Amino acid sequence: MKRRFLTALAVAGLSLAGTALQAQTSTWTIDTAHSAVNFQTKHLAVSTVRGSITGVKGTIVLDEKDMTKSTVTATMEASSVTTSNDRRDTHLKSPDFFDVAKNPQLSFKSTGIKRVGAKLQLIGDLTLAGVTKSITLDLDGPAPPQKGQGGKIISGFSATGTLNRKDFDFGQKTPASAAIGDDIKFTIDVEIDKVS
Repeated sequence: MKRRFLTALAVAGLSLAGTALQAQTSTWTIDTAHSAVNFQTKHLAVSTVRGSITGVKGTIVLDEKDMTKSTVTATMEASSVTTSNDRRDTHLKSPDFFDVAKNPQLSFKSTGIKRVGAKLQLIGDLTLAGVTKSITLDLDGPAPPQKGQGGKIISGFSATGTLNRKDFDFGQKTPASAAIGDDIKFTIDVEIDKVS
């Protein structure tokens, strides 16, 4: 009888431990309405052109016990690119740059997260205009979860980085590309909603 009681306690303990382990990870979706990619690059090395890309969607799995085990997958709508200049935006959407007809989305999939001092760095594969390369982003966040409208739990973070467009063969098909700087600095700001 005593042995059965101890066995039952052990099983219950393992069950609770399993529940605790499951509770250490949570799944979140990106709130498209409150998320965007902002970028900037030089024009003729004398001025800065700024723009944005919206339509950001994706899933984040956070490991609250060890954030380096978290994962991120996201897509962005290439056709949403805007630099507040219609002529330039039309050119950016053409086969010379984003080629939105052929590559309607940019995508990102994390391959790792590491700690650098007190901050986190997110490493992953970015697919831009059909070319996939690894990039590294500096993370700010995630912010402490809080209740948003309707009682849903929300959080958010920002990721910053710089890519060389030549690594992606981006904008190399036109002489006009010589007017554009090679380095593109960008910031990804996302708000996320807790799913489970």
